Amino acid sequence: MADPLSPDRGYFGKFGGAYLPEILVATFRSLEAAFAAAQADPGFWREYEALLAEYSCRPTPLTFCENLTRDCGGARIFVKREDLNHTGAHKANNVLGQGLLVRRMGKKRVIAETGAGQHGVATATMAAKFGFECTVYMGEVDVERQSPNVFWMERLGARVVSVKDGSRILKDAINEAFRDWAANMDSTHYVLGTACGPHPFPAMVAYFQSIVGKEVRRQVLERTGRLPKRVYACVGGGSNALGVFSAFLADQTVELVGVEAGGRGLHTHKHAARLASADASLGVAQGYRTYFLQDADGQMHETHSVAAGLDYIGVSPILAHLRDQGRVRFESATDDEVVAALARTVQREGLIPALESAHAFAQAFKEAPQLSPDDVIVINQSGRGDKDIFTVADAFGDPLWRDFIRRKAASYASKP
Repeated sequence: MADPLSPDRGYFGKFGGAYLPEILVATFRSLEAAFAAAQADPGFWREYEALLAEYSCRPTPLTFCENLTRDCGGARIFVKREDLNHTGAHKANNVLGQGLLVRRMGKKRVIAETGAGQHGVATATMAAKFGFECTVYMGEVDVERQSPNVFWMERLGARVVSVKDGSRILKDAINEAFRDWAANMDSTHYVLGTACGPHPFPAMVAYFQSIVGKEVRRQVLERTGRLPKRVYACVGGGSNALGVFSAFLADQTVELVGVEAGGRGLHTHKHAARLASADASLGVAQGYRTYFLQDADGQMHETHSVAAGLDYIGVSPILAHLRDQGRVRFESATDDEVVAALARTVQREGLIPALESAHAFAQAFKEAPQLSPDDVIVINQSGRGDKDIFTVADAFGDPLWRDFIRRKAASYASKP
């Protein structure tokens, strides 16, 4: 079986590619060559693993959730603790890998886009460690709802640019980052945060995140003596899902379940479900071909999610290919279901998943009771919920926090 994470001339089936303006072609060819050389060098992966072990606390544990297992009934529930990575999410895996590539290429400046802010914080942290100049683009809406992460990016020395164009969310931040890169290619590397965009980014991000799946496979066999029945992950662009799914793609007995943002419900069109709804169609945008939430003229719809990191119009071409092959099943969870799943996980297990990760928890809670007590399921907790404190407090209706949130949002919105 061909490796589903290895593109054929930049494509995964009919998805992917590199649709680029001529000015960026040489830069992408240079990046592709540097990545191919790193993959062919066994010492590069060893250096990568050593860096993650020393700097980012890998391997992250696989936690058995005794209380949730008892409450749900059915399958035994295990959680992969990517929230325990340095900076609080799986994002560190990708940015540290790309940081090693940047150093190999001899560039001195990095730029990034971010929605929930975790990728921005991770990139700013990597830049501080490697001594790179750093600029992070973030939609104005996300700057307001993720102000703690904005604070830490700035403290780490990054320049945070609030993007006020378009819908003022993740897709607009990506557009601004590409504009910057086109103007500064010789000195700058774009640390794209998810498994989307032009080739080689989808394959490159999936490669670095595959460390998650490698660890889960080893850990679950050591703990239970069997492979999991199902593996759950939230899906925005797709990096954490591909990371945890990667080690199980050849195991047909393991069902892989991606959970997208159902927002206010698929019937409302206020969501970000590309593969779990009928609202998306095949198109080309931001340099690659995949399913987008767009109209008949290719204009992108506005999306909605309580989780800033899932609020995106496209999806990884690798996941789109795996969906069409029938290898990954996609579901969606509404904002209300996600907030309820977060509250349940916090109160019953003492874990605080990010709102993004809570989508995977919500779907697992629906399905675990249908399985046997002999079955094992794994939920990828891709990040921790500290960053979501204002959004969650608002969702819970706490009046004191609501007033504080409004004041913080107003202060960040007034920044130039």
